[in-house]
Amino acid sequence: MVVPLEMGWRQLLFESWPVDPEVMDAHLPESLSADRHDGNAWLSVIPFTNVAVRPKGLPRPLGVRLPEINVRTYVTRDGVPSVYFFSLDAQGLAGVTGARLFHHLPYYYARISLAVADGCVRFESCRCHPGARPGRYEATYWPTGEPFDALADPLAEFLVERYRFYTEAPDGSVRYTDVDHDTWTLYPADATVETDTLVRADGFARPDADPVYYYSPGLDVVASRSQRLRKEAQDDR
Repeated sequence: MVVPLEMGWRQLLFESWPVDPEVMDAHLPESLSADRHDGNAWLSVIPFTNVAVRPKGLPRPLGVRLPEINVRTYVTRDGVPSVYFFSLDAQGLAGVTGARLFHHLPYYYARISLAVADGCVRFESCRCHPGARPGRYEATYWPTGEPFDALADPLAEFLVERYRFYTEAPDGSVRYTDVDHDTWTLYPADATVETDTLVRADGFARPDADPVYYYSPGLDVVASRSQRLRKEAQDDR
């Protein structure tokens, strides 16, 4: 990332499963370790839309809207709870190109639609990125209960209250970005997922267990510049 970014994350579904930590560690760079909750690593698929994406300091009306879905897990490095992205599919071709070039994020161009009606969110994504493994996701999701502060629930806090994310660049280096936002407000949620081949495209079998669902209407975010993890740190998990 050349400059810090401001944006909003809206209409999010957090769809998450417990995973064997040894299985997860095998998918991670050696400098990172799978973070654990109740002894398990966790894998998540998160559809949502970015709104008002723009360089920090520019007026909000100049931002763009970028629907997105990502596949991620949870890692720790030097005691800092963080996120690691396996893939991010997004609608905007210019945004995808910029994120791959400047932020070293594994973004893929996709055709995505997100619509809200009768309290439900309908999300459809089809990866169209040249040379990439195909991936589709089709789901309808909705909140089912009263809102709560993520800090009030240990699993919810583990899954969403993270302020750094890591990626692996094409040259094998590990990079990180810090994010700043308010504490998440979540709702218990339910979803009907008709199609999900994104997890398989990232090298995982879709877990047989029922996922844990949370919904959030969203919040505003500031993301820092991408930084390279020091070489000596990358060599020592």
